[in-house]
Amino acid sequence: MDLIKSIRKYFAPSFRAVITQVQQLIETLKIVILQVNNFQSFNIRKPNNVHTALKDGLKFAFLLFTLALISSCDYNRRTTGWQYFDDMVASPAYESYTPNPNFADGKTMQPPVPGTIPRGTVPYAYEKTEEDRALAAATLENPVVFDKKNLDRGKKMYGIYCMQCHGEKGDGQGSLYVSKKYTFPPASLLSEKMLANPEADIYHVITVGQGIMGEHGSMIRPADRWKIAMYVKEVLQN
Repeated sequence: MDLIKSIRKYFAPSFRAVITQVQQLIETLKIVILQVNNFQSFNIRKPNNVHTALKDGLKFAFLLFTLALISSCDYNRRTTGWQYFDDMVASPAYESYTPNPNFADGKTMQPPVPGTIPRGTVPYAYEKTEEDRALAAATLENPVVFDKKNLDRGKKMYGIYCMQCHGEKGDGQGSLYVSKKYTFPPASLLSEKMLANPEADIYHVITVGQGIMGEHGSMIRPADRWKIAMYVKEVLQN
């Protein structure tokens, strides 16, 4: 009976009334069966098996409960009524694009605080200018260890991000230019100017771009940029 009381607590009032009637019916069946068993109130033939009669009564009560449960369903109702363990059903949190009175602009989704640094990124202090390019080339140093593993990684990243324009050999004869899909000639990494520039210069150009070349800092991690610069200087230019 504790289970029925718990169910009554969490369901809608109209349905709880049905549960109350079912509970009363079960109690009545128990009394009737006990009276028949003791021959105190009814002058009728004693059932052969009181336990069987009790089970039949409970089955009947369960059937009534099931019918009441089904009949309580409403296709047009838009309220949940009483819920059991409702903390995971109706979340009190605001959805991302819903209005929110707790903020001045009335929006739930707020932009990052100015100056916020995204996780996994390293702030870069140099801009896409000739002055900053020269400053970066003079001050930055490659922190990546020179070894075969890093050279292989640099070659792989070069093939993904650079080869289409600058070519497999770094001579500016990439597939986009050779196929005439891109008509402006890319810079050759084998020119005298590029041969004289340090790895930091290549790193800077990859990070912020140069001329019509867009920045690749948002696509390539800092360590991989240094490995590309290492591959260009140690393999393509040698």
